[in-house]
Amino acid sequence: MLHTLSIRNILLIESLDLDFQPGLNVLTGETGAGKSIFLDSLGFVLGWRGRSDIVRQGAAQGEVMAEFSLTDNHPARAILDEAGYSTDDGLILRRTNSPDGRKRAYVNDKVCSGELLRALSETLVEIHGQNDDKGLLDPKGHRAHLDDFAGASNQVKAVRSAWRDLITARKALVEAQAALEEASRDADFLRHSVQELDELSPEVGEDAELDTRRRLMQASARIRESISKAYSAVSMDGAEGLMSDAIRWLEDAAPQAGGHLEEPVEALGRSLSELADAQRGIEDALTAMYFNPSDLEHLEERLFAIRALARKHNVQSDELPELTETFRTRLLDIDTGADHILVLRGAVTEAEATYDALASALSQTRREAGGQLDTAMGAELVPLKMERAEFTTQISEANQAGPEGRDRVVFTVATNPGAPSGLINKIASGGELSRFLLALKVCLTSRASGLTMIFDEIDRGIGGATADAVGRRLADLSESGQLLVVTHSPQVAALGGHHWQVSKSDDGQNTLTEVRPLDADARVDEIARMLAGDSVTAEARSAAVVLLAG
Repeated sequence: MLHTLSIRNILLIESLDLDFQPGLNVLTGETGAGKSIFLDSLGFVLGWRGRSDIVRQGAAQGEVMAEFSLTDNHPARAILDEAGYSTDDGLILRRTNSPDGRKRAYVNDKVCSGELLRALSETLVEIHGQNDDKGLLDPKGHRAHLDDFAGASNQVKAVRSAWRDLITARKALVEAQAALEEASRDADFLRHSVQELDELSPEVGEDAELDTRRRLMQASARIRESISKAYSAVSMDGAEGLMSDAIRWLEDAAPQAGGHLEEPVEALGRSLSELADAQRGIEDALTAMYFNPSDLEHLEERLFAIRALARKHNVQSDELPELTETFRTRLLDIDTGADHILVLRGAVTEAEATYDALASALSQTRREAGGQLDTAMGAELVPLKMERAEFTTQISEANQAGPEGRDRVVFTVATNPGAPSGLINKIASGGELSRFLLALKVCLTSRASGLTMIFDEIDRGIGGATADAVGRRLADLSESGQLLVVTHSPQVAALGGHHWQVSKSDDGQNTLTEVRPLDADARVDEIARMLAGDSVTAEARSAAVVLLAG
């Protein structure tokens, strides 16, 4: 139950503290007085989406605080316990907003997330405002409303999950079938290509290696003759022989040369040793550059074959080994594809069976809940003076299955027995529509425990005995809980257990909205104003006294 609501610097409210009571609490006031600000403030502290510019002009910060009492089994306790928040001293929600739009929220003076705040709000307050009618009147939302009434959220989640699994399985099967079909068209090409690539068996880096060896062979053919001539020039038939003869001749003459030939002989000896090194190097070069002309021919044949295959498949030569494996894998997919398709078809069949079972169970839950809702609506319409009206939850098979099952749900009404039925907004008149919607809203929230229910002008468009009936039904509902009703109907306001008046004042510089509780005399004045308008007559006061007397 909502105990207090404290508002500071929100829109036209500078400072306001409201103490609410169990039972039926009514808020009245002239149009434009600021009743919507009360709802905006409450929605703000509960974390609901709303207008961003709510801080009162000139204020450094806006703040709203709401205090709730919780029963021992209130669903908010489980949410708070899971999030690590204490609930020993009740529940206090506080939320601030700065002019630049920065917001902070607190639960029992501990910072909390907007997600936690919204989760709590769903267990604390249910607002039925003018904007809710569109959702209740739109058949697209009727199935979701019925699911909420049935408490079928877990079943709906299971059906959604099964639907996702089914779509995934079907997609995998379609993709596999398409891939197999495409691969099968290329089977002959793939088999020939793999055979051709396997026969050649190219390796990564082989193109560059063969090209280097080919260039060396081609170069060897051109320079081998020159190297051979050089070898001849330094061999025994050339420089080596001449230097050996020179050493021998000098050694023969050295004894008679008085030591003048020793150094030349030594120098020639060293040169001869260096010449031998050069000769060995030239021999090694000749050996390395020797090749059989047929080797060059075979090397060029393989190099050109590798490059031809690369051009054929529009890849680089080094990519041929990987391409071979790709083609081999595609062939394997073709060979094993039929078995894989069978496995995927089995997965689709299993997913369809799971979805069908869950969707059928959800359909049964909806049919049972539909009957219960119809019965509840029948009982709810009686105190609203619509005992002859009929409400029916029509459940039929949708054109196609989907993530929420296979059912199409539509709420229809007939204002009198035997009269044609149809959508609420097509059949009901203005006054009837308000009562149908009130009954439906009450039924859809009757299974929630511990909720403070707020009705924003649920009685619009009705008056007289009909408004009195609506007010009495609201009063009956409030006996087992707390209702806050924003109303323009004097009949509804007169039945309230607690009454607040919303008014607007202007001092020439600032416009402020005020909310004040009304005592017995003030209630007479307010009800009379609601009956008569600006000019309150004695007759209006008398009528107000009668209304308040019940």
